[in-house]
Amino acid sequence: MKKKHSKIRTIGVLCSGGDSPGMNAALRAVVRYGIAHDLKVLGITKGYTGFIHQHWEMMDRKSVANIILRGGTILKTDRCLDFHKKSVRARAVKKAREAGMDGLIVIGGDGSFRGAHLLWTEHRFPVVGIPGTIDNDISGTEATLGFDTAVNNAIDAIDKIRDTASAHERTFIVEVMGRNSGYIALDVGIGGGAEAIILPEEKISVADIAQRVLDAIHKGKMSSIIVMAEGRKSGGSMRLADELWKKYKIEAKVCIIGHIQRGGSPTARDRLLGSVMGAKAVHAMVNGRSDVMVGVVGDREVLVPFVKTVQRSQKIRKDLIELAKDLAN
Repeated sequence: MKKKHSKIRTIGVLCSGGDSPGMNAALRAVVRYGIAHDLKVLGITKGYTGFIHQHWEMMDRKSVANIILRGGTILKTDRCLDFHKKSVRARAVKKAREAGMDGLIVIGGDGSFRGAHLLWTEHRFPVVGIPGTIDNDISGTEATLGFDTAVNNAIDAIDKIRDTASAHERTFIVEVMGRNSGYIALDVGIGGGAEAIILPEEKISVADIAQRVLDAIHKGKMSSIIVMAEGRKSGGSMRLADELWKKYKIEAKVCIIGHIQRGGSPTARDRLLGSVMGAKAVHAMVNGRSDVMVGVVGDREVLVPFVKTVQRSQKIRKDLIELAKDLAN
């Protein structure tokens, strides 16, 4: 790092949008790596709302002690509608610069990155992003903070549900998080040995789902697990269970895992990911990079322009969808 050539002396860091396990690991890395390289770090409370209202304070090594194992984020987070206003963003940048802030690190998802991108394009305020979302749907990175933890939490729940499903020879519909993205459902479905997986990205009829359950019964399986992403409209799993009974006399119990997937200690994978991404974000900013997100491809970190992350989302892997069907047979 070329410390003597950098114009960056004080950086702010915030978490925005939905919380995800691993955010605290990233925050810890930003603070400690920054301090190790002679930077001052301002922790901003409650995302862009805190950025607007100057809710920040200087952080030191003790500020982030023992947080790597905690879920959520000690800085709190929110979704700030006021930040959509150009005039509000202008005032926020003005106040940040007056306070001596030279740049901002944003831990969040694609919506948070849209806001960060505007700070750069409108005001040339340096910004670097760290992808924090359990959905794993941000283009340009193979992994986002919280996804691994969410999948493992859901797998743990399904393992327990399968015990009851087997004991009573029943079909269970397990609804996992994923409003627009089926990545959690797909990984959980494959890892949990589901007979059917329902994703927002793929249309599947009730008749097809029923046939898969009936096929499993004909092959001697007396219990089945159907994994379903929640989708845009809540209650889909309840409606599916109702249709399966009315049309095919398949009795299916429903288990909605919900926000349990977000909580709890992050996995080792998410702790490592947060630590590496946090340090990389600070390194990139001090070396003159801005308007980029830290991503991972294979075993290396990459810097991805925000414009590539906000214009499209990560596409679901069709080969894994086909694999799930083959493994369910």
